[in-house]
Amino acid sequence: MKDIRPVIAISATKQIAEQIRDAIVSGEFQKGDRLPTETELATSFGVSRPTIREALKRLAAQNLIRSRRGPTGGTFVSNFQIVDASENIVSSTMLMMSLGSMNIPDIIEVRRFMELECCHLAMRNWDEDVATRIEQALYALENPELSDREFCDADVKFHRTIVNASGNKMLEYLMYGVIESLVPVMNMIIVYVRDRSDIINFYKGLNSALLATDESRVVKILNDLMIYLSNKIKEAQALQQKRIPDTNQ
Repeated sequence: MKDIRPVIAISATKQIAEQIRDAIVSGEFQKGDRLPTETELATSFGVSRPTIREALKRLAAQNLIRSRRGPTGGTFVSNFQIVDASENIVSSTMLMMSLGSMNIPDIIEVRRFMELECCHLAMRNWDEDVATRIEQALYALENPELSDREFCDADVKFHRTIVNASGNKMLEYLMYGVIESLVPVMNMIIVYVRDRSDIINFYKGLNSALLATDESRVVKILNDLMIYLSNKIKEAQALQQKRIPDTNQ
């Protein structure tokens, strides 16, 4: 590795992990490249092998590197995917929602805006494969035997299918936090007040509009869906308030 900086005693593991990460980000190490051995890294950094091992564990936890055993084994730079990068977005979004740092109207507005753009791009890229995948995702939602958790998973998959059909990797990355965290949270909030058939009918209408490349209808259905979700969230919150005993009495 070029330009190895001296490591101070405090947080040596963190500093080493950051330097190796910087080498990956800068392109010094490419996807699939084999990193130096623990012994080589320990010598370069002037630390023990256990310290190197802990630094590598940090990078593995971030899905930046992977280990392989055997004669051709070693530590290699991972094929970093959108799902790996987006995990931080999902956890951060969930945390901010639980702490009240985000409000429901803002969340719904952003979701509507971003899903609409995904739909526009999906229509532009429409082909038989996209149509089949969306139909399959919709069919899975219609199974009456699904538990609430399974219905939520199928709901997420339906939206993810449309997002992936956009063909825009940056939008797919940004939407990951919306789909993988906000959709389940909204499902959890409204689970006792929503009607599954309502959700399915919205999705059937959306699928039909996408198939017909009817942009105005797509806009209307998404707007109506977000209004429905907003109203159901308010209904669920009001119901929850009624269940909370008044401690002042």
